[in-house]
Amino acid sequence: MTILLIPASAFAASPVEPDPSADVQIDAAGASFPFPLIDLWRVEYGKLYPNVQLNYQSIGSGGGVKNHISETIVFAASDAPLKPTESEAAPNTLHIPEAIGAVTIAYNLPGMSESGLKLTGEVIADIFLGKITKFNDPAIQNLNPEVSLPDEDIVVAHRSDGAGTTFVFVSYLAKVSQEWDEKVGVGKSVEWPAGIGGKGNEGVANVVKTTPYSIGYIELAYAFQNDIPYAAVENADGTNFVLPSMQSIAAASAGAAPSLPQAHESWYGISIINAPGDDSYPISTFTYLLVYENLNNVTNDPDTAQALVHMIYWMITDGQKFNESLHYVPIAPEVQKIGIDGLKRVQFNGESAWIESDTPSYAQPIVTDCLDSYRSNSSHNSNHC
Repeated sequence: MTILLIPASAFAASPVEPDPSADVQIDAAGASFPFPLIDLWRVEYGKLYPNVQLNYQSIGSGGGVKNHISETIVFAASDAPLKPTESEAAPNTLHIPEAIGAVTIAYNLPGMSESGLKLTGEVIADIFLGKITKFNDPAIQNLNPEVSLPDEDIVVAHRSDGAGTTFVFVSYLAKVSQEWDEKVGVGKSVEWPAGIGGKGNEGVANVVKTTPYSIGYIELAYAFQNDIPYAAVENADGTNFVLPSMQSIAAASAGAAPSLPQAHESWYGISIINAPGDDSYPISTFTYLLVYENLNNVTNDPDTAQALVHMIYWMITDGQKFNESLHYVPIAPEVQKIGIDGLKRVQFNGESAWIESDTPSYAQPIVTDCLDSYRSNSSHNSNHC
């Protein structure tokens, strides 16, 4: 992997740093999908600005959006853009992309500890519809002739809470299965036809890890953290079975930036799910920070407003260098600019909360050759890029 340092001045001057004499706690909540990354950001930002404490609760996108609407937190995180009804309830909300990740189809097959079980979208949908109930069902066995699959019942694991990870996963299922679309549909919460629930990505990961012959859906970082194998999913073109990796997630997001809305515009319907391309992993997604343009909605403290703008700026610029270690793809410079332009719209006490610093920003580390890398390397080793 090559990292190109793009000066922050290529975008604009950075916002002023938090006041070192003011102790600030920023309360936030939402998606468990990006929680490992946000928690790492909390630690690394705290090393630079120890007087600023981030308190992020991993309660799921549904809970985060509810708290954002009720204005009980300073910012939220969600893997699902706000629906029109939610935007009406929380007007002037900015969507700031923070990372790109993947939902994996994780499994617990005793005797098969490696990733790579091949599954098509239709087969995955039929498993979660409760139509395919055995691991050695011909629909699975025929895709994996080199493996002798057991005559064991499949234990389906899904989220029990409102979740952006669920929204991403069922959005994929609705695209690849007409039956899923008609019978179950799309949402942060759905009526599951089969299976047992776990709260958060943490909960589903625990169910899969501790339950032999189970299948569930979890964000890639949770699969790595818990050493859980995951499936190679057929791509949108039907030409390849693709493992989630830095390269294949980057491939799915390639070319998305020019068509993305601005931070203050509606992101409803924006998706990179089932993106075309031989090496595109089909269950890839942006994840977002939700911030009010008027910070007086959520705080009356000027130090909190100042720290929040700087912290989020840091997350989407300097903080991106930490994404790779947790298997999230850094956002592209064009997507960073969307977030920066959004932050410049933020107001506090009727004035811009973006106060430009007189100190030049450090160069921003941006992964620029993921796509070149995966094109030149047929391997799906997530550590390659």
